[in-house]
Amino acid sequence: MDTKWLEDFASLAETRSFSRSAQQRHVTQPAFSRRIQALEAWAGIDLVDRSCYPTRLTVAGETFLAQALDILGALQATRAMMRSHQRGGDDMIEFAAPHSLAFTFFPQWLMTLRKRFGDVNSRLMALNVHDAVLRFTEGACDLLVAYHHPTQPLALPADRYDMLTLGTETLAPYARTGEGGQPLHRLPGTARARVPYLGYAPGAYLARLVEQVIKQAPQPPHLQPVYETDMAEGLKAMALEGHGLAFLPSSIAQRDVRAGRLMPAGDAVHMLTMEIRIYRERPTASRPAKPAAEALWAHLITSLESIAPQPASKGVPS
Repeated sequence: MDTKWLEDFASLAETRSFSRSAQQRHVTQPAFSRRIQALEAWAGIDLVDRSCYPTRLTVAGETFLAQALDILGALQATRAMMRSHQRGGDDMIEFAAPHSLAFTFFPQWLMTLRKRFGDVNSRLMALNVHDAVLRFTEGACDLLVAYHHPTQPLALPADRYDMLTLGTETLAPYARTGEGGQPLHRLPGTARARVPYLGYAPGAYLARLVEQVIKQAPQPPHLQPVYETDMAEGLKAMALEGHGLAFLPSSIAQRDVRAGRLMPAGDAVHMLTMEIRIYRERPTASRPAKPAAEALWAHLITSLESIAPQPASKGVPS
């Protein structure tokens, strides 16, 4: 038994759709289906009625759902109780972030934050997007820093979680700089000369955003997949060695671009702008926020409001 199966099952009971739940859980639909099947094999009975649409639970599934929710609630409460015994935890702000943000954006942002807010005792968990969101919703950290794009929103209900936008970042294709100051590989390629493509593993958050870029390009790029991983830093390393073209967040590529080692390898139609957001769970009487995290959140609200563009006054040309 894997407790993630229970969370998958609860999601399916809510959405009544394998595809929507797979997206909500940040996994591919085949992987999500296999996990539900594994849960049914463990239970020894069908929990989902697959003969109709929308998907519905069997009678056994409805009974199991109530038990699964009780188990998940008890586990989260136990975890919160154990964390309350952690020494020195009140002044330690714990973050979760995807690897791509943990390696580049987070260190720079934290340095700027310390100059304006003061000393911050922090602990960072660098994970894939699915696990970062899972740790956050389980109460294993105080704040989540993540990318956002309207086509791939995180399943974090607005009535439970607060959100602030810290900035934006561009996802674009990059390749090693070749002779003559031109990229070694460049989109869109041709049917006879396909571009060697370094891609994200299926199910990765950035993989779904790259799919959006490719689908929306007026001229479909001709790609030859040669390598994949779920980490942007891994793709950058392969691109630097000349193995192919990779879509990278700009913060990961910018140092190598300035040094002349990497170059943009596409046009504006091959780029996508993402928001960088920070989330917190809204404090309640049963789950209060750490004082340090509460103070930091208040500072972020004030600082972001102070730099927000002000609307022009009526009757005055802007």
